[in-house]
Amino acid sequence: MRNAQMIAPPSFGDARNSRQKARAAGLDPDRWYAVEYDRAIKKGQVKEVVFWNVSIALYRGEDGRLAAVQNRCPHRQLKLTQGVVENCRLRCGYHGWTFDRDGWLVDYSHDSFGKPLIKNRLRTYPVQVRYGLIWLFPGDPARAEERRIPEIQELAGDDPWAGFTIDFTWRSHHSMVIDNICDFAHAFLHRKYRPFTDAKLTHHEADEDRVYLTYDAYMAAGRISGIFVDRQRVNTRSIELCYEYPYQWTNTGDSIKNWSFLLPIDERTTRVFFVFYFDALKIPLTSLKTPKWLTQAVLNIAKPLVFKPILEEDGIALEAEQLGYDSHFDAPPVELNPVVPLFQKLTARKWEDYLVRTGALGETESKQAAG
Repeated sequence: MRNAQMIAPPSFGDARNSRQKARAAGLDPDRWYAVEYDRAIKKGQVKEVVFWNVSIALYRGEDGRLAAVQNRCPHRQLKLTQGVVENCRLRCGYHGWTFDRDGWLVDYSHDSFGKPLIKNRLRTYPVQVRYGLIWLFPGDPARAEERRIPEIQELAGDDPWAGFTIDFTWRSHHSMVIDNICDFAHAFLHRKYRPFTDAKLTHHEADEDRVYLTYDAYMAAGRISGIFVDRQRVNTRSIELCYEYPYQWTNTGDSIKNWSFLLPIDERTTRVFFVFYFDALKIPLTSLKTPKWLTQAVLNIAKPLVFKPILEEDGIALEAEQLGYDSHFDAPPVELNPVVPLFQKLTARKWEDYLVRTGALGETESKQAAG
């Protein structure tokens, strides 16, 4: 009979195996994370984004520049996203206290009561825009320069590849998402659309920062997708994948590529931005490559008809897996694919490194001992 006290999955410090540790781990905030589409925030708009239970107010001033500040007015603790953007400042919706991009209180509107004793400014967060996405650095801002947003050469420069970005918010821990998108043993789930079939793991290796692997697999085996893939020009019989912490990428024949950027919202919620890009497709019934404009047109059609439903299948499975883990977290791990434990160990190790680096692990252990 299960211990009556074990009614929820263990914390990171209490986890007994790599799977439990991965499922309790956060993602190191001292990295850049995609949090929103650049087009989603217009001039004069503010939007809440959440990184691992931390609420952040992301806004664009009338000058077009983005800023991100702690989403809490120090006066009555209201979220600043309930307020308004005025010029390049953020005004709380309750008493109108106004903060600039650097987090300083610059207007409190009702000065007849005296000057508010605000000694500390709001926390601010570095922000960049890349590949049509807004990136935020939720950790120590002093480390933002030493970390880099992934360089995607095919999407940079004057002639980027055709492609698209699609995102989902799933009620699932981020480590489950990594397991899913790197593990090609679940072809049965996608038997209707057949994005890949007959996958066999051919190589894998791991180091301190990544897990790299290759599969022999028949890629783009679906009825629709298959007619546009140029199998004479592109090797669609294998695929490279890499969990390059905290990101993931794939490469099929140096022609079909993808990056996946995870935003851990909380312990059971993850938003994922999938960036797909292609050098060209094939004009059906010919051996001709599609020009860039036609490649983009085909991808625009394929996005809702093929890619979205495939990834929605993953989302259904992941949310079911989260519910299963919540109920059976103490069941012995059973895993046939040898790379999945490597993903989990990398996630757990990086989170432990962060906790040690910031002293949080020692604090957690002290609290547990005191309890």
